[in-house]
Amino acid sequence: MASETEIRPFRVDMPDEAIADLRRRIAATRWPSKELVDDRSQGVQLATSRELARYWATDYDWRACEARMNALPQFTTEIDGVNVHFIHVRSRHENALPLIMTHGWPGSVIELLETVGPLTDPTAHGGSAGDAFDLVLPSIPGYGFSAEPAELGWYAGRVAQAWAELMRRLGYTRYVAQGGDQGAAVTDAMGRQAPEGLAGIHMNLLVTALGGGAMPAGTEQERAALEQTKTFRATGFGYFLEQATRPQTIGYALLDSPLALAAWMLDHDTDAYYKISRAFVDEQPSGNLTRDHILDNITLYWLTGTGASAARSYWESGRAQALAAGQAPPPVKLPVGFTTFPGEIFRAPRSWVELGYPNLTYFHEAERGGHFAAWEEPEVFATEIRAAFKPLR
Repeated sequence: MASETEIRPFRVDMPDEAIADLRRRIAATRWPSKELVDDRSQGVQLATSRELARYWATDYDWRACEARMNALPQFTTEIDGVNVHFIHVRSRHENALPLIMTHGWPGSVIELLETVGPLTDPTAHGGSAGDAFDLVLPSIPGYGFSAEPAELGWYAGRVAQAWAELMRRLGYTRYVAQGGDQGAAVTDAMGRQAPEGLAGIHMNLLVTALGGGAMPAGTEQERAALEQTKTFRATGFGYFLEQATRPQTIGYALLDSPLALAAWMLDHDTDAYYKISRAFVDEQPSGNLTRDHILDNITLYWLTGTGASAARSYWESGRAQALAAGQAPPPVKLPVGFTTFPGEIFRAPRSWVELGYPNLTYFHEAERGGHFAAWEEPEVFATEIRAAFKPLR
């Protein structure tokens, strides 16, 4: 009988009928009329959705994505009652630093795939052998090929505990962690929990500034960041509020209509939306945000039926925050690295980062990249990771 802690090899192999059904559903889409504005202020634009649908149904090849994933070592293991999927790539270089990276929403491990080469084989990407990482890329429970939690309580802090167990199970006694978006919340929680072996963390979304508390506004940078957070809450917060309060309601559309799922996933932040829209409408991708890679991620959600379960992670986080209201979280005493990317929802100034992480050891403002920094600019992203963790080698 297999042990609950057994690590099992995994391969992606979706049935032909599931792909045929996807195309049938795309063809059967009932379209709304065109938006009455010339920008995204009413939501995802009809021209973007129509071109995405056309390409998805006629030119897109899911099997190519399967081949990319299956070219990497993939595994599953049961942790705290949930079957967790993860990619695990060991570097060919000796003394590589183990790194666990966590994806966000509406992302998945797909958004991190292009970082595998630069991080595990840096000599082929402008780095040195001393920059190498052993890389662990897990799928958050309820996302991708990880199982859906069957009980309440899978908020970021519980995922963080599961990741510590995963790294222990893989035999790593010293490692670092990184995350953006939902992954930043998980990584923040790992830093506060400080499990044995965790040597430092790096993030590229400042979750400590999203709680609604007052932030300093004395400098031009701080005021600009404050305006960006106000804009996000006023005009870009719809998906966040729905998933934090009614994930089951939107889940019916996400599981029934491919175009509803695609539109919901595209309607995230302004910078990423327009980059993705240009990739489809104008065939002008921004870095690695190509039509195929964007659809790889959306199709993964569709074929695994995880639109609703992924949305629930926001509800879990909101519930955990409400339960912890008025309680100061444990401080992060580990070394903390942070990178601000110019296209992020808000450009976090160093003062804000230091307020949340007084033990900040690395801070940099990157020249390119947005909310999906690892996806859009994998080489820039990898350079940031190397620099942030270099003192810990």
